Amino acid sequence: MRTIGLIGGMSWESTAVYYRRINEQVRERLGGLHSADVLMRSVDFDEIVTLQRSGAWAEASRVLAGIGRDLERAGAGCVLICTNTMHKLADDVQRAISVPLLHIVDATAAPLKDRRITRPLLLATRFTMEEEFYRARLRSRFGIEALIPDADDRPMVHDVIFGELCCGVIKDTSREKFRDVIARGKAKGADAVILGCTEIGLLIGQDDCDLPVFDSTFLHADAAVDFALARSAALVA
Repeated sequence: MRTIGLIGGMSWESTAVYYRRINEQVRERLGGLHSADVLMRSVDFDEIVTLQRSGAWAEASRVLAGIGRDLERAGAGCVLICTNTMHKLADDVQRAISVPLLHIVDATAAPLKDRRITRPLLLATRFTMEEEFYRARLRSRFGIEALIPDADDRPMVHDVIFGELCCGVIKDTSREKFRDVIARGKAKGADAVILGCTEIGLLIGQDDCDLPVFDSTFLHADAAVDFALARSAALVA
């Protein structure tokens, strides 16, 4: 089994989901008392959010790249950034390490391609929804043209993520608002929903809409297990 390196804490609410999902999948696949070989570095999220808000992405890149190198030196066979937004810096982190960085977009896109999804609605932070780093990778590598919520809806989605979900707060009123956003996306032609923030799965899931739902947290964690157990030739290559 290869060692999985996790850059977590962004937020720790979703990093806990990663850790549980990875270990559950290893136990399910190998049985008995098996669990995952994991190295984790969990950051102080407030410090990362401060860098995001001030646009200090170069400093944020330096921080994540340094953690990636530390994980590799400690024995990680791969590295995951346990957040969608910070994949804005994924190329920088990959350049800093010699082991593979398993990209959350690639892990999410694979089942979309398998099911011939072409116009998913992307729910995420405003950085991920409004900047090109995420949607451009979906488009250029997988031919998937992600839709995003209307301009009036995006602030609500972003604020619920940072103001509630990252703080462990789950509100039924926010769940209803997200369901409304999904309904409007479907009316505009969305054929699926990407939970493109690792906390959104704490609030909504497949039971909340009649479109296929793809939870990036679970898919990313499962890709790590595939790698660790050498089940996926594409990830090992």
